[in-house]
Amino acid sequence: MVSKVKRFLIGRPMKSAEIEGAKLGKFKALAVLSSDALSSVAYGTEQILLVLMAAGFAAVWYSVPISLAVLGLLFILILSYRQTIYAYPAGGGAYIVAKHNLGVSTGLLAGGSLLVDYILTVAVSSSAGTDAITSAFPSLHDHRVLIALVIILVLTLMNLRGVTESASVLATPIYLFVVAIFVLIGSGIVKYAVGGVDAHVPEFGAAVSNVSLFLLLKAFSSGCSALTGVEAVSNAIPNFKKPAERNAAATLIMMGTILGAMFIGISLLAYWYGIAPDEKQTVVSQIAQATFGRGTIYYIIQALTALILMLAANTAYSAFPLLAFMLAKDRYMPHAFMVRGDRLGYSNGIIFLGVFSALLVVVFHGNTENLIPLYAVGVFIPFTLSQLGMMVRWIKLRPHGWVTRLAVNTIGMLTTLSITLIFIFTKFAHVWMVFVFLPIVMLTFFKINRHYRDTADQLRIDPAKEKPCIKGSTIVVPVAGVTRVVMNSLSYAKSLTDNVVAVYVGFDDEEIERMEKKWEEWNPGVRLITLRSSYRSIIRPIMKFIDTIEWKTAETDHITVLIPQFIAKHWWQHILHNQSSLLLRAYLYNQKDVVIATVPYHLRR
Repeated sequence: MVSKVKRFLIGRPMKSAEIEGAKLGKFKALAVLSSDALSSVAYGTEQILLVLMAAGFAAVWYSVPISLAVLGLLFILILSYRQTIYAYPAGGGAYIVAKHNLGVSTGLLAGGSLLVDYILTVAVSSSAGTDAITSAFPSLHDHRVLIALVIILVLTLMNLRGVTESASVLATPIYLFVVAIFVLIGSGIVKYAVGGVDAHVPEFGAAVSNVSLFLLLKAFSSGCSALTGVEAVSNAIPNFKKPAERNAAATLIMMGTILGAMFIGISLLAYWYGIAPDEKQTVVSQIAQATFGRGTIYYIIQALTALILMLAANTAYSAFPLLAFMLAKDRYMPHAFMVRGDRLGYSNGIIFLGVFSALLVVVFHGNTENLIPLYAVGVFIPFTLSQLGMMVRWIKLRPHGWVTRLAVNTIGMLTTLSITLIFIFTKFAHVWMVFVFLPIVMLTFFKINRHYRDTADQLRIDPAKEKPCIKGSTIVVPVAGVTRVVMNSLSYAKSLTDNVVAVYVGFDDEEIERMEKKWEEWNPGVRLITLRSSYRSIIRPIMKFIDTIEWKTAETDHITVLIPQFIAKHWWQHILHNQSSLLLRAYLYNQKDVVIATVPYHLRR
């Protein structure tokens, strides 16, 4: 039954040979990897306006030059990450760049920041998608957390079905969203040009007495939240069809061009229309309402905006498992993240991402505004480290044209470092958790790596000197009575060796005497050892008995504890029986260097 449900939700298993067919071309990759960046136009301008409103409505004209500055930074980042794609075509983005050029610890800082960022991406995207839904249907406002959790569940299942299938699902709504936003921008510009907008907005360039440089820098850093997701293409190069780096670079350029045009268009319309942030209605919703009224086109734009904000998380679902794979390959994350699932995706990474992002949504009650500062810091740290790593690379290698490349990365590094510092100083109350969580993540990386190194040291052998040691065998069979289960286990044990001993633990002399008499009457050809337990525990006497066997025979024999166990017809019937065999096996695994085996006996089905 479980298998049928899994096949229905995830689809048929795919052969390893099908992996090339599961890779992405440019247009599908744009849908999968750019959804996060493109969706940020729905809240990037709004984040700028939220900060500027602290100085009053008269300050909203500053949103236009701030948006142009964000656009300039986008251009630098696109150029920089294009260089990264060609320099590191195996993918990994900031983690690989920082590790190779700045050292392992810096690489892990970049990798840990990106992992945190991808978890936040899913949480922010699902929360922002919920905001768009509740803007159109205010009655759903009290159910925001539940809606966000449903969005995360659907995205997790969709990605477990495979990257190609998720790309096919995503392509249509994402491209429809792009068309809808450009229709909105075009219609809005036409309406403004013909004088159809009756808005009293502050004159461009008007002096505002209480606007400080600090406030403007804070607004700029908030607007830079629109740049999150730009790095995803460089992280996910292995997902592209060949030539992977060329297709990835082309996808990056397309994404940057579309994102820049949409972002500046929304910012201009917000200023021209005199839009102010509203807790219950997004900026895009207000622009659409002012342009088209609350008619069919308005609801189409809102539906597509909500849909892309939900699907924006898919960028993280594509990039997180690949980054987790690379960290696991370097032994800084569990090896489980290297395993491909039935649909050739790294399903453990996908499930991990879904679970942790859902926890974040619950903890923050689906409040997007509280999550975005964390989200932005999580991505600007790797932005900065990636740029710095590329600077070191150009200085070391000095290839043809390295001075120009160094200049691009230097400008990018200084800008992203400045934004990171602005975020830290202006929104420390919101982002302090990053400085607690990141050291914990890095410590976890080092602990995992140390465990793998210690394990490898203990398991390593010298093939020239160390050979298998041939010993005899002693098998200990714990028994609870004279039953078919015990007979089945003893039959198997005697087929392996004649050195078999059965052990019975009784709680009083009468019980032990009764068992010895039954055993003697049965006479299975196996010696029975009876032990008395004064504390009604079978574990302690058996463990002491095994200690004695080890002391006497460990040098000459391998010791095997063969545990009889019957399997009930239905799963629920197991709770009706004493599961002492499971407890004994657990103790033996943790306490003894003996072979542990279970001989199952299936009750008639």
